[in-house]
Amino acid sequence: MPRPTKGPRLGGGPAHERLMLNNLASSLFTHKAVTTTQTKAKRVQPVAEKLVSLAKRGDLHARRQAMADITDKSVVHELFTNIAPLVQDRPGGYTRITKLGFRKGDNAPMALIELVLEPVAAKPAKAKSKIVNAVKGTAAAVVAEEVVAHTEAETVVDENIVEEAVAAEVVAEAPVVEEAAVVEEAAVVEETLVEEAAAVEETPAEEAVVEEAPAEEEAAVAEAEAEAGDAPKADEA
Repeated sequence: MPRPTKGPRLGGGPAHERLMLNNLASSLFTHKAVTTTQTKAKRVQPVAEKLVSLAKRGDLHARRQAMADITDKSVVHELFTNIAPLVQDRPGGYTRITKLGFRKGDNAPMALIELVLEPVAAKPAKAKSKIVNAVKGTAAAVVAEEVVAHTEAETVVDENIVEEAVAAEVVAEAPVVEEAAVVEEAAVVEETLVEEAAAVEETPAEEAVVEEAPAEEEAAVAEAEAEAGDAPKADEA
């Protein structure tokens, strides 16, 4: 006969085995610890932990599912009211099996199965060291170097483009500067011409003064000659 995958049989039929495990789980929830054989302890452990998970859920449907296995309402009340809050922060492992040796008489291996109701101590988070593949690391380094070289080349090209643009701006500004210089020179020439014209306009006035001066001198000479001419005539008379 092939061995069943669920584990060793506990004698009797499947219904009797199921009732026996449910009663053993009820005793565990009532007394918080039960001494039994190692085989029964290992078989009742998943049944008890499933019922504790239902108790942690705590809704009406979970309570009805638990009462389908455990018919004693007082045990279900103890499980949902007192045990579930104590294991609410525990992610799993609600029971513990401790080996006690061999039983006298039939030498059966005995074990103590109990509920783990201690508060959960938070474990410090460990930083996992990441294993780096040497080949992948080398390839990544080569790719990074290529990216850096490409970036530097693009930067040099951008600098050359900027320099060419600055030179073009300087060349474009040169004619403007030359035109400004020509305009300034023309303004200076115009001012010079205006000054010379003003000087030329003032010169005829001076010539007129110079011309008036000889005329006054000639008038004075004529008067002197007239007086000189009148004097001999008086002597003759």
